[in-house]
Amino acid sequence: MTLVFLSPDKLSVSKTNMRYSKKAPDVSDLLPTVRKRGVIQTLLVRPNGEDGHFEIVAGARRFHAARIVAEERRLAEGDAAEAEPLPCRILAETDDAAAIEASMIENLARLDADEVTQWETFTRLVKEGRNVADIAATFGLPDLTIARVLALGNLLPRIRSLYAAEKIDRGTVRHLTLASKSQQRNWLALFDDPDSYVPTGHQLKAWLFGGQSIPSRFAVFDLDTFKGVTIADLFGDDRYFADADAFWTAQNAAIEARRDAYLAQGWSDVVIVSPSEHFHSWEYEKAAKRKGGRVYIDVRSTGEVIFHEGYISTKEARRAARGDSPEPAKPARPEVTSTLQTYLDLHRHAAVRAALLGAPGVALRLMVAHAIGGSHLWRVSPEPQATRNDAVRESVETCRGETVFDERRRAVLGLLGFSPEAPTVTGGNGDDYGVVGIFLRLIDLPDAIVMEIITVVIGETLASGSAAVAAVGTQIDVDMADWWQADTAFIELIRDKAVLSKIVAEVAGETVAAANAGEKTKTLKRIVRDHLDGADGRTKVTRWVPKWLAFPASAYTTRGGVGTVAAHAKVEAARTSESEPDAGPEPFAQAA
Repeated sequence: MTLVFLSPDKLSVSKTNMRYSKKAPDVSDLLPTVRKRGVIQTLLVRPNGEDGHFEIVAGARRFHAARIVAEERRLAEGDAAEAEPLPCRILAETDDAAAIEASMIENLARLDADEVTQWETFTRLVKEGRNVADIAATFGLPDLTIARVLALGNLLPRIRSLYAAEKIDRGTVRHLTLASKSQQRNWLALFDDPDSYVPTGHQLKAWLFGGQSIPSRFAVFDLDTFKGVTIADLFGDDRYFADADAFWTAQNAAIEARRDAYLAQGWSDVVIVSPSEHFHSWEYEKAAKRKGGRVYIDVRSTGEVIFHEGYISTKEARRAARGDSPEPAKPARPEVTSTLQTYLDLHRHAAVRAALLGAPGVALRLMVAHAIGGSHLWRVSPEPQATRNDAVRESVETCRGETVFDERRRAVLGLLGFSPEAPTVTGGNGDDYGVVGIFLRLIDLPDAIVMEIITVVIGETLASGSAAVAAVGTQIDVDMADWWQADTAFIELIRDKAVLSKIVAEVAGETVAAANAGEKTKTLKRIVRDHLDGADGRTKVTRWVPKWLAFPASAYTTRGGVGTVAAHAKVEAARTSESEPDAGPEPFAQAA
């Protein structure tokens, strides 16, 4: 890099600079040194396109301090006082990512930036093509630290702003990262209401989880097979169970399984100590299995389970020392063998499913209960609606379709006795108790209500981008103009100039499209936006939908690669297959 001395009037702060802001930064700590000795440490700059002008990549605070000192001298000495040139190193003009890194490295080395500022800068680096590993290597930080800072994007923008302004503390933000978007909005409403109690810190965690937050490390069951939801915050290594009831159902089943395993190993007894009781070690003494030792399973209200192997009470130990201890009782033998139990189960199963053929209403409700609650034979998962793009996520979360569906989902959650704040109706943990409970609720509901529940269940489990979406949308004549209108996220995501020209023709007419055929994509996007908004005297275009979104979908070019068009092609292929003659058997044969 070249060392040069530049006049302050030839410099401005680059937008890639970590300290870039319309508001001048606090430089009170630098002013005494700059007044006495001037700017000693060099600024990192690069040409900004204007002749002889440079933008500051790193050193914005030194620049602002130098300007203040220069103004002080001008006021003291008159207009003849000249500002001292500043020492600068010149960086390459084109590398935005390198400029951002240079700014952040210098600032992090000098002063710990707040996490929101780090998030903004890391996000800009990601947009410049850096991945988490690249950023971590550049700043000498663990990958997990970078990932957690980037994950602050999952918070609502206003919560990030409050955190950056130090109006909410780190502990509160940590727990807010566990919250859904609707819970974040509800918390902000409490924050804005001077008469409401605003839960913060550990109280916030209790508020989010309905009074009980259970860490995943307390589970004695296999988390990989757990069908419920666990949530992780952005700052800790632990996860928490979103539904305490689902946790306890799985936890109690696992405890019972461990009890049976201990008995099978030959322990005289296995005692489960409930959360309302306590295992006090001073009331017991160690005893081997062969001497009648028991296993005590201490279940805490927090969800933690402690296994105490080989204990008897102090009284029993004293009796044993006197030689009058009774022989430990052997476990009672089950009434039926495992093979006989299998026989009973299979015959009951055969009878019930045959009789169920004559009760389609009951079968329907049982099917819905399984789709909601799951079982070891059912694998029904809600569509995650996942995207790494913040603008796309916000566009979907605020669209009319999502708002209408979420309102109906909340109503269904209430009908089933679930919390309206639960993220989904479906996605249960597959335990028998849960499925049976849902089934019994459905039995009491009329067919019309059950059908409404089914619409939410299938809506949650309908795979995004699938041919099923294309088939259903075409079948029920979905008009996307009723559910969607062009937003900034959509316009910004269009990259193809040929496609943009065709869209300009759709919204502005062929004449306008032909007149602007040679313009850049930025200009074409502005034309589309002006016509859709009715800006700058344009006639507002309403109910416009791009071909990709329509039912059926179509493309603007012959190049292909449009997923919605491919999905409709699968529907047409299936329709053609259905219309061809089939020599196979009838789908349902008459029972003998």
